Amino acid sequence: MASRGIKDQVAIVGMGCTNFGEHWDKSVEDMLVEASQEAYASAGIEQDDVDAFWFGTLGSGVSGLTLSRALKLDYKPVTRVENMCATGSEAFRNACYAVASGAYDVACAIGVEKLKDNGMSGLVSTPLPDDGTRPEMTAPATFSLLAPAYGNKYGVKEDEMKDVLTRIAWKNHYNGARNPRAQFQKEVPKDKIRNAPLIAGQLGIFDCSGVSDGSAAAIIVRAEDALKYTDKPIYVKALAFAAGPAAGPIDSDYDYTTFHEVAACAADAYSQAGVDNPMAEIAMAEVHDCFTPTELVLMEDLGFAERGLGWKEVMAGTYDLDGELPVNPDGGLKSFGHPIGASGLRMLLECWLQLRQEAPEDRQIKSVTEEGKTLGMTHNLGGAPGECVSFISIVGSELG
Repeated sequence: MASRGIKDQVAIVGMGCTNFGEHWDKSVEDMLVEASQEAYASAGIEQDDVDAFWFGTLGSGVSGLTLSRALKLDYKPVTRVENMCATGSEAFRNACYAVASGAYDVACAIGVEKLKDNGMSGLVSTPLPDDGTRPEMTAPATFSLLAPAYGNKYGVKEDEMKDVLTRIAWKNHYNGARNPRAQFQKEVPKDKIRNAPLIAGQLGIFDCSGVSDGSAAAIIVRAEDALKYTDKPIYVKALAFAAGPAAGPIDSDYDYTTFHEVAACAADAYSQAGVDNPMAEIAMAEVHDCFTPTELVLMEDLGFAERGLGWKEVMAGTYDLDGELPVNPDGGLKSFGHPIGASGLRMLLECWLQLRQEAPEDRQIKSVTEEGKTLGMTHNLGGAPGECVSFISIVGSELG
């Protein structure tokens, strides 16, 4: 079996995104209209030009009617998808495949989530029935297991690990402070992050991603048609998705220092895109930093650091805005926020801005402007350590 991919068969020609945050004065419909209208304008099209829609949301609507009602669509196909926190990426993946297949000329992937009004934090879903043996743990508690497991395996002392997690949060808040769409737009001193009240294990308030409202959208066309819409399209190089057997919590060999699904997904994505050395070839990466230890482990699963050395790369500034490989230059889930159905598409927005050299000057990555790197990555996961799904896209500003 092989994943052949659709390298250079489709392109993004327009994107839209609301600010992420506490939108008490906006409905789901308001945010969908705002993101879609910005995406249409970006691509130079009208809504009637879109042949089909893929709509992602976890808990802010059911069926395609949530979108068609908001946009007043005239009998167009709307497919509602959900894949936990990778929902927005799932909408994008399916829209890309539909265009690559030749079924449609123009597709829109759009995601939305409104988390604040319901008074809940985290996933807004009713737990599915099971056999009663699954542990009752919050998301912060589950992901907090990564930090001590990593420290024990690689000899990182508790105080050192706290410094590593603090630096990840500090970096992402530094980046978010330069992003006018982010939920949190202030730098946070390291001592404030380090000494914040604890939520679970070593995780404090600043180690957890923001709970927010927001929507994001992308317009996808065939690569050969892309220049009809924009002079700077972003071409899809790889779309990889992996779902594991969800055996981690009951597997005595699983040690909570890796996401096997992410490692498998990365290998597939690099194969599709023809990437041999991700550190040398990729200009920037948007990764699923739902919690700070998640970002640490992802650096190794994605091949951005050798096993056991990711923490040293974090402390050395390798993933800073001006580092060798900027990670979450828009602030990530930590600072930009995490409206579940929109997050994957929001990540693509940063690739769109950075690779087109349209990011704000104080956030524009130098490896794009000065070194000529042309590839960006987005990574989403949904679930928990040992039982998750993983998505990776690689996109680029040039064909070939």
